[in-house]
Amino acid sequence: MNGAMTVLRRWLVQAVPATPQERAAAFWSFAYFFTLLAGYYVLRPLRDQMGIAGGVKNLPWLFTATFVTLLVAQPLYGALVAKLPRARFIPIVYHFFVANLALFWLMLTLDVAAVIVARVFFVWISVFNLFAVAVFWSFMADLFTAEQGKRLFGFIGAGGTAGALLGPVITIGLSVPLGPVNLLIAAGAFLELAVFCVYRLERASTSQAGAHADPRGLGGSAFAALPELLRSPYLFGIGAWVSLLSFCATIVYFEQANIVSAAVHGAGAQTRIFAGIDLAVGLLSLVTQVFATGQLLKRFGTGVSAGALPAIYVAGFVALAFAPTLAVVVTLQVIQRWMNFAIANPARQVFFTVVAREEKYKAKNLIDVVIYRGSDALSGWVFDSLQMLGLKLGAIAMCALPIAGCWLILSAALGRAQERRAVLLDAVAVPGE
Repeated sequence: MNGAMTVLRRWLVQAVPATPQERAAAFWSFAYFFTLLAGYYVLRPLRDQMGIAGGVKNLPWLFTATFVTLLVAQPLYGALVAKLPRARFIPIVYHFFVANLALFWLMLTLDVAAVIVARVFFVWISVFNLFAVAVFWSFMADLFTAEQGKRLFGFIGAGGTAGALLGPVITIGLSVPLGPVNLLIAAGAFLELAVFCVYRLERASTSQAGAHADPRGLGGSAFAALPELLRSPYLFGIGAWVSLLSFCATIVYFEQANIVSAAVHGAGAQTRIFAGIDLAVGLLSLVTQVFATGQLLKRFGTGVSAGALPAIYVAGFVALAFAPTLAVVVTLQVIQRWMNFAIANPARQVFFTVVAREEKYKAKNLIDVVIYRGSDALSGWVFDSLQMLGLKLGAIAMCALPIAGCWLILSAALGRAQERRAVLLDAVAVPGE
């Protein structure tokens, strides 16, 4: 028994390289991300299938509708952040999304305008995903320093990956016997569990070194995010990084939609393929995040870690250019999402630990939500325009190749800037060093 406990303690120290003061906050952060992404990944295969059901040719319009919705939502979120403390506005965001799920469940159950509801649901879940995850990572960047983030964001990200594994399992197992619509109830329950974790994390973070007191809202304008972004070359660079991420991901997504639509027939079969991709990504990401992410971030820094993702896209676009097949696009989706979740995304979140607190919530949300989806919409129209010009899927992949190369260069520059800012912050925190 003692030997087993010793092995368990050693494994926990390796997987969670935290001090005793940090450990409670790290575990509640893990649980928060687990429940959040479990709920989303129950819904994700349904979203992808509804995107096809609404018509592949309508995808650029759906991406544009998502961007317009986010333009309206962003200042509302900014006003909420300015006026309410963190412990209040984060639960409000998630309760709002649960109410939306209940409404969708009712309309889909009653079969009210099924095609229109499918398109609206596709837009809604795209908005929900970005807002829910952006709020989570803003919270993490607020709680943890850059040094803590390099050690702990891999483990915390593993919570989301574990949730992303559970979601597809629920979808695969219950989508046929219960029907896809009833999965919305399970997703809503997971979101309410995430709110519970937020309350517990707030309590745990009061004793966590580096945590910020949050008795009031951040103040400032609801529209402060854009000026913050424009006056900071560093934030502008992160915005460009996210925009390039969105472009490359959208090109691959549209290639996937076209290839799957042509090669696989039937909503059930298509949903199972998407769920299978999610499951493979989750397994690979979980192992990497638990055993390797923290060490890789500490050894190679944020620039190299963030640059791993565009490097995958460079190779993937070359492969798609020569063989735009179902096997190639599925393999690329698995590898690029694995690299994103396990390595590049934790590195990108560390980028935000060295900016001002108001920027972590307002400018970060603008970047992660509005800029990301705006780039989605633009990229969708670029893909559609290239098809109208007569380019085949392989040629479109080749056109995206130099964009991925520019993204790789930007990753290295941002990594150097983040390290410089971290050194300056440490010098301010410890006078005389």
